[in-house]
Amino acid sequence: MSEVDVEESAMCDNSVVSSENVEVGEANKKVGSKYDAADKTLYAYLERDKSTTEKYKIEIRGLPKFYGISEFKKFLNDKLQLNASKIKPQKKGNHFAYVCFRNDDDRMKAISVLDGIEWKRSVLSANAANPAPDPYAKRKLEANTRSVKRIKTQLENASLSPEEQVALSTTPLYQITYNEQLDLKHNQMKDIITTLVESISKVNPELTSWFKIQSGFNDGLPIQLKRIGHSNTIDGYRNKCEFTIGYDVTQSKRMIGFRLSSYASGSTAVGPIHHLRHIPEKMKTAIRIFEKFVCDSELDVFDPITNKGNWKQVTVRTTQLDHLMLIVAINPQELTNEDQEQLREKLKKFFEQEENLEAGVTSLYFQTIEKKTTGGEGGGTITHISGAPYIEEMLLGMKFRISPQAFFQINTLGAEILYETAIDLAQPSPDTALIDVCCGTGTIGISCSKHFEEVLGIEIIPNAIQDAKVNAKENNVNNCEFFVGKAEDILQPVMYRSTKSSMVAIVDPPRAGLHQKAIMSLRKAKKLEKLIYISCDPKAAMKNLIDLARPNSRSFHGEPLVPVKAAPVDMFPHTKHCELILYLERVSLL
Repeated sequence: MSEVDVEESAMCDNSVVSSENVEVGEANKKVGSKYDAADKTLYAYLERDKSTTEKYKIEIRGLPKFYGISEFKKFLNDKLQLNASKIKPQKKGNHFAYVCFRNDDDRMKAISVLDGIEWKRSVLSANAANPAPDPYAKRKLEANTRSVKRIKTQLENASLSPEEQVALSTTPLYQITYNEQLDLKHNQMKDIITTLVESISKVNPELTSWFKIQSGFNDGLPIQLKRIGHSNTIDGYRNKCEFTIGYDVTQSKRMIGFRLSSYASGSTAVGPIHHLRHIPEKMKTAIRIFEKFVCDSELDVFDPITNKGNWKQVTVRTTQLDHLMLIVAINPQELTNEDQEQLREKLKKFFEQEENLEAGVTSLYFQTIEKKTTGGEGGGTITHISGAPYIEEMLLGMKFRISPQAFFQINTLGAEILYETAIDLAQPSPDTALIDVCCGTGTIGISCSKHFEEVLGIEIIPNAIQDAKVNAKENNVNNCEFFVGKAEDILQPVMYRSTKSSMVAIVDPPRAGLHQKAIMSLRKAKKLEKLIYISCDPKAAMKNLIDLARPNSRSFHGEPLVPVKAAPVDMFPHTKHCELILYLERVSLL
């Protein structure tokens, strides 16, 4: 439901049509880039967005078979001093990549330096690359010929109301019974486990016979799969949602809701949320009331096509304690600091008015979003306007403080099932330390602290660690310590701090999984006997799990950590998503 940034999407599509030249930089003139005059809208974003690096892109060919993006960037910027701003590798197996720069001089310098240079025993070639077409405009043109599958899908759904489109997009399983949803997800987890074990067996053939033996005890599955866990509350369970501020399908009414489809699919329309089953009523009420403020505002809604306008998005976080945090985000454009201060004051007074108290806002924040950055929106600030600087939630009988940017499971009651299941799988023994990787506000470590001698938590967001420390103190938990930093950087020294005879790690990483360096640190830790890997996207976590189970080698030090048990937990009723907890042990312990 989020926007697809023109620059990011364009770098994935470098198709070129021919006719007359488009003025996009001196380098393009030199290489004779040509574009169709009839399709100028495909490249209009180059003139609208003066900061786009698509104008100054090169193609590098002859790259080695194995290399890392981080080391490639260091080679370009640290060793060669080329000032590359963005690197876009292509699909695995393709020995080329696109690299963008911020001006034409830097681009031409890079071509001169890189063309013919040797790196990792490979000779590189470098040439200026054409900017890619705006995916939004491209999809619009393709719609005329119905040549794209997504456009066909849009046409098929044209008869659906905006409410139906949003419901099918956000909660595609809402029309079937919950028992059917659980059966569907349980079977999906079976398929994922089968695929995972097949992949592990390929890289570590010695485990094949062991997995085969286990299949005789687990109904044909190579590892034990527990029945899917879930909360009895399946409606209104989301405690956090990010909504887009835009226009409805008629493009005449301002609306706060979810995108009907992605920018790259050719739509920027927003659909309503009042009917969605997974959003709590208090969140819907807050959005309905804030929508009035946006509709009456003199500021316009942000338009991703022209990159003009201010109102961009709003994030709502709620708790079972009736706390509600509202984070209002704008693109400041030409607004001065004084203009922004006046807007913050208007927002504050609006929610203090008696007719708007029903919104129940207990914590109000103001955010500026100026550009896209790696991993999400960025380039701005977040400012506390009124109310408490945080909200509080109850989980497993403990109270947790949550700051605006801190991670907290989006389904609180589901999280209780998730954490209880994780502990049941780990079965910690006395004198054991828990390493809580990607700990967020400390919910896992603090909730499980009574089962361990000590808890050491790691989290990249400083405010989340501050919350974790306060949460431990407020809940009278004295055996927890929390550390700020990237897991790949501080995991090893944090584990060395433990004096306990054995360790259990619980890993709850972002969707993409842990950095390779963090995986290696877990493998090397000799006292680490068990690992609990919690994944919201098991397919995305596949590489982590395969690497943990690879045989001991020069590249992968330490005995393998092999999946023994798995337990799905449905944190997202009415959707196709499902959390999967995997319990891993050292192969020598099997």
